[in-house]
Amino acid sequence: MSKEVREQQPQLLWKHFADLNAVPRPSKKEERVRAFMVAFGKSHDLEVIEDAIGNVIIRKPATSGMEDRESIIMQSHLDMVHQKNNDTDFDFLTQGIDMFVQGDIIKARGTTLGADNGIGVAAIMAVLSSTDIAHPAIEALFTVDEETGMTGAKELDKTILTSKILLNLDTEEDDEIDIGCAGGVDVTATKTYPLEAVDGNYISKKITVKGLNGGHSGMDIIKGLGNANKMITRLVDAMQKRGAVHFQSLNGGSLRNAIPREAVAVVSLRKSDWEQMRNTFNRCKDAIQDEYAALEEHLSIAIEAIENAEVLTESDSRELVYCLLGIHNGVYRMSPEIDGLVETSNNLARVTLENGELQIACLTRSSVKSSKTDLSSSIVAVMKLAQMDAKLSGDYPGWQPNANSTMLDIIKAKYTELFDHEPRVVACHAGLECGLLGERYPGLDMISFGPNIRRAHSPDEYVEITSVQKFWKLLLEVLKEIPKA
Repeated sequence: MSKEVREQQPQLLWKHFADLNAVPRPSKKEERVRAFMVAFGKSHDLEVIEDAIGNVIIRKPATSGMEDRESIIMQSHLDMVHQKNNDTDFDFLTQGIDMFVQGDIIKARGTTLGADNGIGVAAIMAVLSSTDIAHPAIEALFTVDEETGMTGAKELDKTILTSKILLNLDTEEDDEIDIGCAGGVDVTATKTYPLEAVDGNYISKKITVKGLNGGHSGMDIIKGLGNANKMITRLVDAMQKRGAVHFQSLNGGSLRNAIPREAVAVVSLRKSDWEQMRNTFNRCKDAIQDEYAALEEHLSIAIEAIENAEVLTESDSRELVYCLLGIHNGVYRMSPEIDGLVETSNNLARVTLENGELQIACLTRSSVKSSKTDLSSSIVAVMKLAQMDAKLSGDYPGWQPNANSTMLDIIKAKYTELFDHEPRVVACHAGLECGLLGERYPGLDMISFGPNIRRAHSPDEYVEITSVQKFWKLLLEVLKEIPKA
């Protein structure tokens, strides 16, 4: 399945990417990919260490003539976001990613590709396995569980690493040099509702929202893409304005860091209200499709009959709708200092209601700690007004930009020399591990860069081949320019 991928240039990088993508590597279940990395390091007679949390560190000495340079950390994360289309038969726990080449891009069939952060991992592997690439002494750091908590970076052993420079290879625009990122916090609400039966005067309907683009809940949040959880809530709210609506179930979204692409709600209503509700539903459906026509060309909204089952009470159903309407979703505040940068946002990522058991999962991001607290507190307040048990967890810091970075000067100059224009120096609205790594090892000079990766965290994810070539060229030249110790 990966032969055509392995034939791309640079072949050494793509070979390692294909090997990596043959190994299942879901967040929190990285045992196989950790073993894969350990075996890789040992097969090249390199020093390999695993710390207590599961991060893999591989050390390689400097090449001839580079022994007097500062040693560096090259860092990427091993896990990947697992998303697939509903009609795709695929088991992320047992199968390798099924990739194909389409012109200048590489994609996966019906699933996420894992270019985030597999390209970064493969690039580091290519340097470690090479015999002709000039580089200083390297501490390659492969972290675990970046996508669902950053626990690898949070729990990284504070005594293992010795270098003062860190190259993070986990960004997704090849003309950007990242020097800062947002922090984040998980917001979760739970509640158990009593259920009641409905009589023969009621009918049940299944509402389905699907076909949305989805994407990265940090990098793509500025695009104003549709959120399936928000859309389905609007539809149910419109219906309940015409009569009693009782929730049977609700299932929307998946991971906190992925914008929800699909949602399904099952509701019960009086037969006598159906005609009015159907007309209201269709008007709301048309309004949503008109609003998102330019962004979500594959959006599909449907309603169909389904069997009755036990339901929430009318008042509990109404309260749940009000809560979901009240939870902010999308951009909350733009940065007043950096043009075009989202400062604070929230993703209403996952909503599940089954047999009366509710869970709501959000991810709030911000580059400003106080703003992150402000937004997450307001979301918790809405949840508590709905009598839910709400809590915050997984808080991680942002990465404060360092305009005086030596590595920033080096990479800017080298980029300009290679590509005849200056790179954009930015902070990104995503949770790079640099903030946590900087806490574990204060004083690190950190830079992040990478190739063009599009639609990350969705089954439409792809990476541009020529962009990977550009990224690889820059990386090799930067390795030559690491300053003397």
